[in-house]
Amino acid sequence: MKQKKICVVITARASYSRIKSALQAIRDHEQLELVLVVAASALLDRYGSAVDVIEKDGFTISSKVYNVVESGNLTGQAKTTGLGIIELSNVFNHEDPDYVVTVADRFETMSTAIAAAYMNIPLVHIQGGEVTGNIDEKVRHAITKLADLHLVSTEKAKERIIKMGESSEKVFVTGCPSIDLAHAIANHQELGFDPYSRYGGVGSQPDPSKGYIVVMQHPVTTEYDRSRDQIEETLEAVATLGIPAFWFWPNIDAGTDGTSKGIRSFREIHEIKHIHFFRNMEPEDFLIFLKHSQCIVGNSSVGIRECSYLGVPAVNIGSRQSGRERGINAIDSGYDRQEIMHAIKTQIDHGAYEADTIYGAGQAGQFIAEIIAGAELTAAKKIAY
Repeated sequence: MKQKKICVVITARASYSRIKSALQAIRDHEQLELVLVVAASALLDRYGSAVDVIEKDGFTISSKVYNVVESGNLTGQAKTTGLGIIELSNVFNHEDPDYVVTVADRFETMSTAIAAAYMNIPLVHIQGGEVTGNIDEKVRHAITKLADLHLVSTEKAKERIIKMGESSEKVFVTGCPSIDLAHAIANHQELGFDPYSRYGGVGSQPDPSKGYIVVMQHPVTTEYDRSRDQIEETLEAVATLGIPAFWFWPNIDAGTDGTSKGIRSFREIHEIKHIHFFRNMEPEDFLIFLKHSQCIVGNSSVGIRECSYLGVPAVNIGSRQSGRERGINAIDSGYDRQEIMHAIKTQIDHGAYEADTIYGAGQAGQFIAEIIAGAELTAAKKIAY
């Protein structure tokens, strides 16, 4: 039997953890051939150089697409997307895949979807049908209308996609592949590695064995001109609390310069003895690091998704995750430093939550590979009148 050639495009560090278990399952499936393309910010050291982690994990990368226009503003996002369409079209023409797979809702993923759809290559979309704030909302739903097969994380996501006019026969609830990674480390009893020697970073080096929080706050594209003010409120809150904190660098979204400058300026002005800054960690290490934390603070979806399964208390700041389905582990806060401080204290006092399987129970990658192997797709859709 001829193998189906499955081209998966990864465009950001977060997207890799969202698809890693599925990549493994596709690579190992006898009916599938994995063609892996890494593009956009996943190639850039400034944003954690996810490509190094991907290669270290043993994956063969077929193509690397350098298409990021680094401007930190909305124009840069649009240009990055346009360049991505041009470059990925060349890749798809060369590889001639049977299906293209795109992940979630990063603005860079729009390039993958448009190029595949215009070239009549069936498009598989993972993690569609969810609701959030930010530009991600529009991107996610636009990709849904371009896609031919929908592999979603929750039942509500499936319902939304069907209401958008997609055939129920092409929508499958698989759970989120990132929960597969969380499931694999859920029983770890200790941190087990020195984060400083393994990942470097900058700043003071508080003792993680004394208890710590994790901070990951990205700019919000619909509020990008306020990103510096917003990050400064979080910085003031975390600095005032004095709890050991490990802070991860923001992503490439519009407003990233304001967020980054806010962090750098704060470090120059204040003597911070309890905060250390990292660019990135390998997916499993990051989840182990989260599991042993007292709380995650910021607006990353990891606080809503993986941390719900791991039972890690989360403080979700601002509008970036507005509307996203969530478990019992997350509480919301505005951008005010006093409100953030109160929310952090509340979550630390609460302690660990019970595990929640709202985003899956740890078998998503295998489900995804099996569904793709059994699918018979064409790029032409049935239109219901």
